[in-house]
Amino acid sequence: MAQREIRHIPVLLQEVLRIIDPRPGQVVVDCTLGLGGHAVELLRRVTPGGSLIGIDFDPRNIELARPMLTGVGGQFSIHHGNFAGLHQILAEGGMVGVDGILADLGVASPQIDDRMRGFSYRLDGPLDMRMDPTRGQPASALLARMSEAELRDAIVELGDETDAPEIARLIVERRRQRPIRTTHQLMAIICEARHFTLQRAAGAKLHPAARTFQALRILTNREMGNLENLLRVLPGCLKPGGVAAIISFHSGEDRRVKESFKEGLRTGAYCDISDDPIKAGEGEAMDNPRSRSAKLRWARRASEAS
Repeated sequence: MAQREIRHIPVLLQEVLRIIDPRPGQVVVDCTLGLGGHAVELLRRVTPGGSLIGIDFDPRNIELARPMLTGVGGQFSIHHGNFAGLHQILAEGGMVGVDGILADLGVASPQIDDRMRGFSYRLDGPLDMRMDPTRGQPASALLARMSEAELRDAIVELGDETDAPEIARLIVERRRQRPIRTTHQLMAIICEARHFTLQRAAGAKLHPAARTFQALRILTNREMGNLENLLRVLPGCLKPGGVAAIISFHSGEDRRVKESFKEGLRTGAYCDISDDPIKAGEGEAMDNPRSRSAKLRWARRASEAS
């Protein structure tokens, strides 16, 4: 685990640094601290005189990122919470606005690699999936109470899964026989619904359970609602001329970011936004497969005179 953490590669790092352009004396926010990959480089560039505010929903991520930031030697603060409450965190710190805001909506590798967290269809463990294990209900509780129609719609909308009707139908059928409480129970049901043997599924380029697990994770953590709340408060959290950058990994996330930034440009909250999403180049995609589905969009807060 420790070696994986040291080798953690932040997605689209150079693009993030170019867009936010952090400088000494500025204040920047990393809304999704994760393992500190982006945050460390942002902190280095605002030091001396500036500071970084880090936010993460997962206490374990905070535990791993803190020593990385301490090693930089700059000024920073870390907050355990959801980025949907960004405006409250800034207000409590007496800040009217900041120079740059980053949100990387992906999942950190230690979360996936820990079987007890329940994120991975490849590792057997409790079907939990909570980013913050101290709050809310695990994925197994959602799976136990949702109707077939609700499951189908969620798997389609949040997972882009074309076999959602078959998957939802078999989940409901199997949970009548016994509760679905582990990742491998759910994975096997999905494979059966999609007519995959476990052996064939293990060798597939995209595992047949990947999209359904993604949908259930997003649902368990209310990720779309939290993103919408962040997008709503984002302009008010930036200083005039400040830049927000958001990295998404799902079409629904990217669509919400795109629409919010376009609306902000139309209303004058933003003075400039990215025309198209920025994607990883061929070299980064080869070095870091996680970056292949990443899309980065940015928006610049309008000056007060606009």
